[in-house]
Parts: sequence; structure tokens; C-alpha cells
Amino acid sequence: MSVNIKRRLRPGRKMVIGVPFVWLLLLFLVPFFIVLKISFAEQALAIPPFTPLFDEQGKLHWVWQNYQDMFADFGSSLAALLNPFAAGNGDNIYLLTYWLSVKTALMTTVICLLLGYPMAYAIARAKPSIRNTLLLAIMLPFWTSFLLRVYAWMGLLGQNGIINNYLLKWGWISQPLDLFYNSFSLVLVMVYAYLPFMVLPLYTQLVKLDGRLLEAAADLGAHPVKAFLTITLPLSKTGIVAGSMLVFIPCVGEYVIPELVGGPDNLMIGKVLWQAFFDQNNWPLAAAVAVVMVLLLVVPIALFQRYEERELEEGSK
Repeated sequence: MSVNIKRRLRPGRKMVIGVPFVWLLLLFLVPFFIVLKISFAEQALAIPPFTPLFDEQGKLHWVWQNYQDMFADFGSSLAALLNPFAAGNGDNIYLLTYWLSVKTALMTTVICLLLGYPMAYAIARAKPSIRNTLLLAIMLPFWTSFLLRVYAWMGLLGQNGIINNYLLKWGWISQPLDLFYNSFSLVLVMVYAYLPFMVLPLYTQLVKLDGRLLEAAADLGAHPVKAFLTITLPLSKTGIVAGSMLVFIPCVGEYVIPELVGGPDNLMIGKVLWQAFFDQNNWPLAAAVAVVMVLLLVVPIALFQRYEERELEEGSK
């Protein structure tokens, strides 16, 4: 199918598609290979703070120490993470931060899907006269700075924040709730920040759904739940996958939200990168952490690409 599509594309369309594609590819590959090169260097008291890959004689000098440090005690730490009866999480801090990053991103994605799907469905089935207004309400938070929105949640969830002050004033609680600087506040703010990225792809898929299919199912005696599970849900799979990728991938490397509202027990990979780069001034180790994170994210992207190709092939039959 992909070959047939390429044959049908005219030269002008190829240029329109190809130029931005090449540009984005270069913006990814060039920085990635620079970071990959640094990851095989050693830390040095110099500017920049790492050794060159080629010495004065032109010989290649690269080391695997950064990756060895990352994967030291990997097996025992992984066993400790997977064992619910283990006393600790192991000694590998990088495995722990990757695990916390993926777990938090997965939780955020699932919650965004559960909240975003009904919202997208309601907007798609709303009257055309108010549909644009509802979409505007979804996109309205993007008009405000991302950092300001996170700071607003800090003012809401803090010990002396608006929520605790009102609950104390109304007598619903006797002491302030622990709503801030923990896993609850981290997931809550992550869901708030990335929910529009789930709603918009779902909406674009659901709005194209032919309502006559649901009417035909109802005429044939199908229960609304069964009609949803057999018609609406399968036809919106592409939007579900696209929205999940748009939420999951940036959540894994998120730095601002975990730093401001996550607390010390929610050390995600973005914070580890910051500490390695700026606190420890260990660029090679930070580069190795970044390379592993990119490779970790390439897997879901590749799976999504394969899913899209399979959908195109099935649609052409």
C-alpha cells in the first residue's frame, strides 16, 4: 500500500511532504548523533567537559563506562522492582527513574484516555453551531504559559492553598490535606497538562464517524453499549493510538511538572538528566541517559508506525 501511495504522489506533493519531513529528520538525527558521540566520551575538566573521541594521533578513543554505570546491578535491581515482597528497589537509580517515568506516563495516558474519550465523543456529537466553541474551550489553556499553569496548581494544592483553605473554612476537614508534592499532585497536573493532546486526535477521528451506522445497529436491536463496543470503539482505534502516543512520549521525559509538584519520591528521568548535566557537570553520563531514553521512546513510535501501515493496508482491501 505504501508503494502505491508513493507512486500516486505527484512531484509537487512529494516536495510538500518531503521538505518538512527531511527538515524534522535532520533536527532529530543531528542532535541525536551529537549526544551519542558525547555518550562514548569521558568526563573532563575542560570546555566542553568531555574528552574528544579522537586523540592527537587521530586514533579513536571511546569508552563504554557510562553505559556500564547505568546498567550496573541491573538484574538485581530489576528483580527487586518486580518482587512485591522485596525490601527495596535495588541499587540502580537509573532503572528506578526509568521505571517511575514509564509508570507515571502510562498512568497519565490511561487517565487522559478515560477522561478524553467521553469529552471528544460529546464534542463530535454536539451541534455544529457549538462544536467550535467546545473545541476552543479545550485549546484555551494553550493560550497561557505552561509554567504559569503549573504554578497555578501549586497555589491550589499547597498546604496553605486555595483548596485546603476552603475545606478548612467550611469545616469539612480538621487539618490540611496532603495534596501537594507527591504522586497525587504529579499525576493530576500531568493529566491536566496533556489532556488536550488526547482529546483533539480522538475528536478528529470520532467526528468522521457515520452516525447512520449507530442508527442501523439500534434498528437491529443492538444495545447502545454493544453498538459502542462493536462500531464506535473499533473505528476510533487510530485516534486512541495517536492520542496515547502524543501523551505518553512527552510524559516520559517531562521535567517541569515533576520538579515543581512531584516531590523527592518521584524522581523522573528528566530530573536525572538535569542533575547530570548541570549539578554533576557529567555530560557523557547525561548523554548516555538521554540516548537510552530516546531508544526507549522509539519502540512505541515504531509500533504506532507499523499499526498505521497495517491500517492502511487493511483499508485498501
